[in-house]
Amino acid sequence: MRRSFFLLFLILMGNASVLVGQFNEKPILNLENEDKALLNWGYFLGFNQYDFKFEYKNDLQDILVNKSVGFNVGLIGEVRLHEHFDLRFEPGLYYGSRTLGFPGFSEESDAIREVKSTYINFPLLLKASTKRIGNWKPFIVGGVSASMNLGSNEDSLDDNSSGTFRMKKQVFNYELGFGIDFYTEYFKFSPSIRGVFAITDELIPDNDPSSPWTGNIEALRTRGVFVNFTFE
Repeated sequence: MRRSFFLLFLILMGNASVLVGQFNEKPILNLENEDKALLNWGYFLGFNQYDFKFEYKNDLQDILVNKSVGFNVGLIGEVRLHEHFDLRFEPGLYYGSRTLGFPGFSEESDAIREVKSTYINFPLLLKASTKRIGNWKPFIVGGVSASMNLGSNEDSLDDNSSGTFRMKKQVFNYELGFGIDFYTEYFKFSPSIRGVFAITDELIPDNDPSSPWTGNIEALRTRGVFVNFTFE
């Protein structure tokens, strides 16, 4: 999480000369009619960091998760509901990787499992914005999403005894976040940060109920942080 905020800060500082002008007391208003259209379109680019939340059957040593930074890309469709409310559909591709460290093994080949995930995400979000202040406007966003994990290994007959960590392909989540709309001369630029939290259990247990990898896991759910930069 701290790394995501730091990267967002660096990118915003890199665009400081553009953004500082948006906070002038009496700026020249850009794209005055941008938010009046019923439908708006755009795209987003960004990065993510996925994690896991484990629920255990017994109070034993925790499974460790080493997180890495992935990337996001997708499209935006927005319907204006009210001056301060918009309904957004943001289908996108999210790639991330997590490395799991299981306790109780002496061999690294048994203790380590790399989980690479490619999610096709379909979020339906409600965006609530404040009144526009010059050329910027803060907002919060939240909603639900359905994701398809193309790297789930759900259909694999192999399990962790053969080195394959399996997860369910279909995941349902809720998402919450915030950001700022900046109105430049030619487009609306919106950096945002959003948390995603899986509602459904994603684990497919090993074939052996007493598996040293999944035997003590009651449930496993994805959680993560998205930092997106949208252009509309």
